Amino acid sequence: MRNSFLLNMLLSLSLLSGASVCCASCSAQEVKRYGIEVLAEYPHKTDSYTQGLFFHDGKFYESTGQKGSSRFMEVDLKSGNCIRKIDFSPRYFGEGSVILGENMYFLTWETRVAFVYDAATLKYKKAYNYPREGWGLTTDGKQLIASDGTDRIFFMDENFAVKRQISVSMNGKAVNYLNELEWIDGKIWANVYTTDYIVIINPKNGVVEGVIDCAGLLPRSLRSQETDVLNGIAIDAAGNIYLTGKNWPRLYQVRLTEN
Repeated sequence: MRNSFLLNMLLSLSLLSGASVCCASCSAQEVKRYGIEVLAEYPHKTDSYTQGLFFHDGKFYESTGQKGSSRFMEVDLKSGNCIRKIDFSPRYFGEGSVILGENMYFLTWETRVAFVYDAATLKYKKAYNYPREGWGLTTDGKQLIASDGTDRIFFMDENFAVKRQISVSMNGKAVNYLNELEWIDGKIWANVYTTDYIVIINPKNGVVEGVIDCAGLLPRSLRSQETDVLNGIAIDAAGNIYLTGKNWPRLYQVRLTEN
């Protein structure tokens, strides 16, 4: 999705790559820099244009985009095979997804429709008019947390009513193109669209407290013409972190390393 961001993305890359720079006169909070170490790798379907990735009750789920191939799936971690799925109409471009309580929530991009399904059976329950572009979606276990491709993050109830929102910034500058989200250890992790960076966000004030550089995670030898950008963050009940990308052939279990 979205191929018109070159200039702004260059500015964002400059901002992120300079995240560790701190001078004596700077009053902004110092941003921690991280790399990653791969602990394990698993197969990932190269026709999965990953938009949402998460674990729930020991099961692994993924939502994918592109018109005509948008779907929500329960996936076998070890094989990468689909166990069960929902296929969406070609008019919808699938985006983030999450399970909260008894429901699975699924966002769409430009059509601005949000779907609700029964989490146990994956049976359709209802649809909502969604007032902005759907991008990433996660939960802290109490509310829905969503991005819309800007620097904003929205905290919503189960009916998508916004209770509050934050603007994400780093060293006083807005961080745009926040995409896939994951709630990890009381912080929001967000892919920055079209980059190899993940930002770690304080959910109270929107301040970026850490930047994870994932450059080189998928080696060139595994890339093809269809391989797209890094996107997809998940954490399991044991605290293991998994990353993948759009149409990537691999899903990686990783740990952070401090730079």
